[in-house]
Amino acid sequence: MHEIRYFLAACQTLNFHRAAERVHVGQPALTRAIQKLETELGGNLFHREKGHVQLTDFGGLMRTRLEEVLHSSETAKRAAKNFLSLEAATLTLGIMCTIGPLRFIGFLRAFRARHPGIEITMIEGRADRLVELLIEGDLDIAILARPEPFDDGLKAEPLFRERFGLAFSAGHAFERCNTIELDDIRGETRVERSNCEYTDYIGALCMNLGVEAQSVFRSEREDWILAMVAADMGVCFMAEFSASQTGVCHRPIADPEIIREVSIVSVADRPPSPATAAFIKVAREYAWI
Repeated sequence: MHEIRYFLAACQTLNFHRAAERVHVGQPALTRAIQKLETELGGNLFHREKGHVQLTDFGGLMRTRLEEVLHSSETAKRAAKNFLSLEAATLTLGIMCTIGPLRFIGFLRAFRARHPGIEITMIEGRADRLVELLIEGDLDIAILARPEPFDDGLKAEPLFRERFGLAFSAGHAFERCNTIELDDIRGETRVERSNCEYTDYIGALCMNLGVEAQSVFRSEREDWILAMVAADMGVCFMAEFSASQTGVCHRPIADPEIIREVSIVSVADRPPSPATAAFIKVAREYAWI
């Protein structure tokens, strides 16, 4: 790049002495650099004449190309500086589709206030799919929870814990309770969240207790589930921070208590980008509860 800059300075001045002054080097150094560039490119760039120089046809052709190279180099340096200083960085975040948006949006607002130059792309999905995307390198970081431990190749840092419970419509008899036991849902009509990571776990608990509840609706969309619960079309198992719609009440399950731990998850042996490291730092410091 030094050779290119020296050559372009000589193109502008057509005088090696003035070109050397412009780029703040001695004339011998500039002359050697241009000679080296001529050797690398395979042709003379200048006609040397006493007191001044003239571009050859080959030099004119190379000037256009090397100006493009210099411009691309400067653009790359600016991009690198912006990326490393978080002025124009990107982050691809996986977010489990069952995490309540209201609490998480508060965190995103706080993160944006501290790092306005980081652009976040959010990808929503089930916990198992997000883990796959994380390992494949399609995600920088993920926010998720699951009942079983994470694989050894993943690093999970807990962010907050929330109780699983039962969501039901306002005015339901459960509204008078402080907590709910699994046996209390016997005979209730249920709506099921297809993407819930605790479905099998809770199902096994109910089976062990001999508790049955008729399931009449199932959906992947949290907004539909909440709308059906609010319309008194059934009760639904969900984490307490997810039951955020008007007309929906929530009571934790007390016997047995079910706790969901939401974690920020990354690949253990993959060094984080500056944007990812900044995200992790803010997530650690944020008051989630």
